[in-house]
Amino acid sequence: MITSVQNERVKEFAKLQMKKYRDKMHQFIIEGEHLVEEALKHGEVVEFFSLEERENATQVSSEVMKKLSGLTTPPTVLAVCKMMDSREIKGNVLLLDGLQDPGNLGTIIRSAVAFGIDTIVASFHTVDVYNTKVLRSSEGMLFRMNYIVTDIRDFIKSKEQEMTFYTTDVLEGTSLKEVKVKKPFGLIVGNEGAGVSDEVSQYAHEKIHISMNPACESLNVAMATSILLHHFYE
Repeated sequence: MITSVQNERVKEFAKLQMKKYRDKMHQFIIEGEHLVEEALKHGEVVEFFSLEERENATQVSSEVMKKLSGLTTPPTVLAVCKMMDSREIKGNVLLLDGLQDPGNLGTIIRSAVAFGIDTIVASFHTVDVYNTKVLRSSEGMLFRMNYIVTDIRDFIKSKEQEMTFYTTDVLEGTSLKEVKVKKPFGLIVGNEGAGVSDEVSQYAHEKIHISMNPACESLNVAMATSILLHHFYE
């Protein structure tokens, strides 16, 4: 049992609450029973910590768990995981251009899994997918997703002969009800405030929008993405 917050492993793993150390160590922390269970299922766990004695877990004191945790109320279980390697793309793709809110990203990951997306491609200026809030709001679905961070313009150009790219445009886009989806596809969504940048949207083959009551000016990006993915899934 580890009881000291000065333990070298504890001090090293606690640094993973900061992105620069996650990137350096190629590891991240997940917290709570459900997320740890998902990580164990997919074989991504480096070390498993628990407040209680459990099989394959390192038991720690509440002070140590608090040191490791990024939550106001530390969990009873926590795990250090290795970052997942990207794999070959085998289906439809969701592209994220500068998404900033961790909760939105987590929700979008869940919807992407629900509606048959094989891969998420995120721009370099999209919020870190290993952020604690992203992981919690994704409900562990990140472990089921092929997630790639790259220049999405280069990605689109490299795949423009293989798939059809769609993006959102509330002014000039075709109503979603009239869109005939060509598969495999890439769906591009953008920043919460600015939407998809002109630098990226220019590469889309088709622009679309969600028809809705004009009294509502816009939808939350996670909700809009979920609606689009559901339509594309059918």
